[in-house]
Amino acid sequence: MAFQLLSRSRSVTRRSSKYLEEALYKRLFKDGGSEVSVRRQLNDFLKSRKRVFKWEVDDTLRKLRDRKLYCPALKLFTGELNYVIQLSEAMAKRGMNKTVSDQAIHLDLIAKARGIPAAETYFVDLPESFKNHLSYGALLNCYCKELITEEAEALMEKMKELNHPLSSMPYNSLMTLYAKKGKPEKIPAIIQEMKASGIMLDSYSYNVWMRALAAVDDISGVERVIDEIKKDGRVVSDWTIYSNLASIYVDAGLFGMAESALKELEKKNVERDHSAFQFLITLYGRMGNLVEVYRIWRSLRLAFPKTSNISYLNMIQVLVNLKDLPGAEKCFREWQSNCSAYDIRVANVLIGAYAKENSLEKAQELKEHARRRGAKANVKTWEIFLDYYLRNEDFKSAVDFVANAISTGRGDGEKWIPSPDIVKTLMQNFELEKDVDGAEGFLEILKKVVNFLEVDVFESLIRTYAAAGRTSSSMRRRLKMEEVEVSDASKKLLEEICVD
Repeated sequence: MAFQLLSRSRSVTRRSSKYLEEALYKRLFKDGGSEVSVRRQLNDFLKSRKRVFKWEVDDTLRKLRDRKLYCPALKLFTGELNYVIQLSEAMAKRGMNKTVSDQAIHLDLIAKARGIPAAETYFVDLPESFKNHLSYGALLNCYCKELITEEAEALMEKMKELNHPLSSMPYNSLMTLYAKKGKPEKIPAIIQEMKASGIMLDSYSYNVWMRALAAVDDISGVERVIDEIKKDGRVVSDWTIYSNLASIYVDAGLFGMAESALKELEKKNVERDHSAFQFLITLYGRMGNLVEVYRIWRSLRLAFPKTSNISYLNMIQVLVNLKDLPGAEKCFREWQSNCSAYDIRVANVLIGAYAKENSLEKAQELKEHARRRGAKANVKTWEIFLDYYLRNEDFKSAVDFVANAISTGRGDGEKWIPSPDIVKTLMQNFELEKDVDGAEGFLEILKKVVNFLEVDVFESLIRTYAAAGRTSSSMRRRLKMEEVEVSDASKKLLEEICVD
């Protein structure tokens, strides 16, 4: 890694237009935001002798984290690294001393890329001078994101014992943990502790508190929180408060009150935030209000003439959900004619709509058109067709699409594994059809993504052999190798199908 890292900072606003065009993050994303293209650009950059400022590395790290590009993907120099950690580690290697804040960010990256144990080791090895509220808070946040309750609670107590200055952030992390663990009843007590300690609640604190009250059907409690926000005056009741409130009302079926909250949301969206428009469209869609969906869509288009793929994706999905297929098709054609990058996710919405209507030919035509435009089918595409064929009991085609989904895998590098229900349905069909070869072929496909087959799968296979009158010289050995203990009924069938 020969590039030079300079510690001198520079205001982003004072950068020249020429420098802006050559910014590090723009270089990394110039061929798109895919894992492969970012990795390629970073490799080239790390080998170069380009000069780069610390603020630019920090800015690029933030953008990579926002895009969740931290999964282990590279095997460079020492072990398996990812490009986010590479940049962070390169700072130290090139003489750019990390601040306490940098160390906290690096700890968070390690947890995401290498797991909690590695983050714990990194924390333990930090100099004592770096173990302050920032590094403790980063580790606490890691525990909370991984839903590790006991360690999170213990670390929070440790931070209090050490008299670290606490803000709303660690409390917000802990409340989010409880919310995800289905323990909303714990959240009001944390709110009261924050108030007693003089810690100011922020917008996030209020939102998670509102959600906790809604989870226990305390709608009047939610409204009291809104009143408190208005009376307090210290926290700006931004549009997220009202999107949260509207969503709670929609969930409760209180559409009139939800509409009032959405009108407040629009008033608060003075800066014309892109996400606010998205929430408005989604929530009006959930209320079945097609007129308002189109009104907000027009406002979004005026605010953002170069409308993003994600906006079209959201709008088309809402229209499909509202059974406005002609409107969805019109919106799709508009996107198709203007998009700079053909996004398979947008096409998948219409492909799915066609498949649900049993318009298989339209679905296939659109998939093929997307392919010609450079958008490869992803696992969602295959899931749509798989669902169609299962629903229509075309099990042979369903097996093919299971194979396609397994071969494609998930976009984050994870394997795609068919659900137990899908496996059960297909195995039952092989039994019914007495199709031993089909069953064995399907199991070969499964073995690409699972290390061990469940006992139910083997018992179904045994029944298939018996129904077909087929024998096997290896079945007992297979069961032994897989350490599978079948039922007494299956053992009786083994007597019939096993030959020496």
